[in-house]
This record gives sequence, C-alpha cells and structure tokens, in this order.
Amino acid sequence: MAVKKGLGRGLDSMIPEPKTKDEQKKEKTAKTTEKKETAANAEPKVIEKVVVKTEIVPDPSGKPVELDIRTIDANRNQPRTNFDEESLDELSESIRMYGVIQPILVIKRGKRYEIIAGERRFRAAKLAGLETIPAIVREYSDQEITEIALIENLQREDLNPIEEAKAYAQLIETYNLKQEEVAEKVSKSRSAVTNALRLLKLEESVQKKVEFGVISAGHARALAAIEDKEVQREVADQIIDRGLSVRETEKVIGYLLHPVEEDKKDPVQAEDKSVVYRTLEETLKTILGSKVVIKPKKNGKGKIEIDYYSIDELDRISDMLKRLKV
Repeated sequence: MAVKKGLGRGLDSMIPEPKTKDEQKKEKTAKTTEKKETAANAEPKVIEKVVVKTEIVPDPSGKPVELDIRTIDANRNQPRTNFDEESLDELSESIRMYGVIQPILVIKRGKRYEIIAGERRFRAAKLAGLETIPAIVREYSDQEITEIALIENLQREDLNPIEEAKAYAQLIETYNLKQEEVAEKVSKSRSAVTNALRLLKLEESVQKKVEFGVISAGHARALAAIEDKEVQREVADQIIDRGLSVRETEKVIGYLLHPVEEDKKDPVQAEDKSVVYRTLEETLKTILGSKVVIKPKKNGKGKIEIDYYSIDELDRISDMLKRLKV
C-alpha cells in the first residue's frame, strides 16, 4: 500500500516511542504492588463451613457407638476414688496396641455423656491419646447409675474396703434403702454389708490406712470394735510396727475390751496372751532372769507374778529389785 508523501511524519508523531526495558520493569512492579494493596484492603471472603451434627440417642439394643472422648465426663457418684497409676499405664499401653476391647457404659446428660461403668478404661484411653472411645448409651435413673457403678466395681474387686463401705452408705442415705435391700441389690449377705458399714466408724487416719492397703479389711473389722478413736490409732500403729496378724490383733483387742480378773489358763501359752503383755513379759524376764506373768484387770489395773524355783533365786531377784530402788 502506497503512503502519500507528507503523511509519514504525522503518523510517526502519533505512535509512541517504544519503552525501554527499565521502564517496562518499573511499570510491571507498580502493577504488582497495586494488586497486592488492593487485595490487602479488600474485605475477606467468609467461607461458610457446613457442619453436620449427629445426635446420638440412647440405643435400647445396646449397640456400641464411637463417642468423642472430649464429650465424656466421669461418674459423679463413682464409688472408686483410687486408681493405681501403674495399672493405668499398663492398660493404656494395651489400648495403644489393641484398642478398647470392651465398650464403656454411659448416659446422656444434655450435650455430654456421663460414665456409668468403665471409668478405668476411659482414663487409660485418654492416656493412650485416643480421640474416640466405643460406648453404649443407655437411660438410667440416678439410683440405678449408682447401683450399676457399685456392682461393676464389686464384681471386678476394684474397690478397697472403705470405698465399698461408703458406696453402701450412699445407697442407704440417698435412696432411703435398708441394709437388706442393699445386700439384695449387690448380691451380698446382709452381714457382709453390716460389717462393711462398721468400718466407717473407724478414725479417719485409720480409714486411710485401710484405703491404701497398709492394714487389711480383717484388721479393720477387728479395730471397729474399739469405740475410743485414740485407742484405734494406737492399736493400728502396733499392727503396722509389729506386723500383727488379724488373729493376733483380735486377741490384743479382746484383752483391751475384756480384761480378765484371773487367768485360769496356763499363763505362758502365747495363744492365750495379748501381744502387748507378752512383749512386756519378755522384757521383764530378760531383766530379772526368771519367768514373769502379767495379769491385767479392769480399769488398767492388774498384777505381775515373778516365778522363783529356790530360796537362792528368790534372794537374787530380791537383791535386784532392791538395787532398782537406789
């Protein structure tokens, strides 16, 4: 196409000069900066997240479901208060390897769940770092919850004697039950429930010794016959210090509660003497070099008999006693 002379310069003046590389680079940088500033000043877009909530309702069939472990609370009336840390660690390790084999039992309370049975598994699962735990959701009354928690622990022999006694007392006091009714509910004899409740008469520090297994339930039942709390503590300390058996403890308490006027049996028979008096007898025997018998009476009174087998031995013992006077 031919271009008329004189028009070329006009067209050239209308076409802008090409930009240098530095100018192009500056322009590109300015546009990028502008975009960033625009994005920063813009209102953020709200992305609406849709959460589907599944309401887990009690299932009469007993089919277990997986519950978020964060939505579960311990039983408010759990009779068991002491959980062995070492045992929990062992169970936790087992759960890490094999999972929770037996579901826990829970009741729905509002948007959360409360454990009826299986708190030890629940604690171990939390230690193992589980986010969910298999559970059976049921509906129970407060009394039924207390009974089930007690029965489960009794069947597993997880309760110490004091925890068991307190659980019986809670059923009786809260729901106005008789001892016979409690015994029937937990499949125990009435005498077993009665003997358990007697432990709650023990002085508090003595109860703690029973709770932590320092003294046995047999020792505790024997101590419950003593009404004086101070005497209970003293005898409990003797049980521990001397390593007394239950039978020996019963004899000590028997002599404390029913001291005899005259011991009609052979006084040297160990089975018929209290450990306390036997120890004193042995001490005096060592000092005097002769057999000594202590015969307690009521009100802290009593008498000491020292045997001698010849006039010479009597003189020797007499001389020793005179020297004690100096």
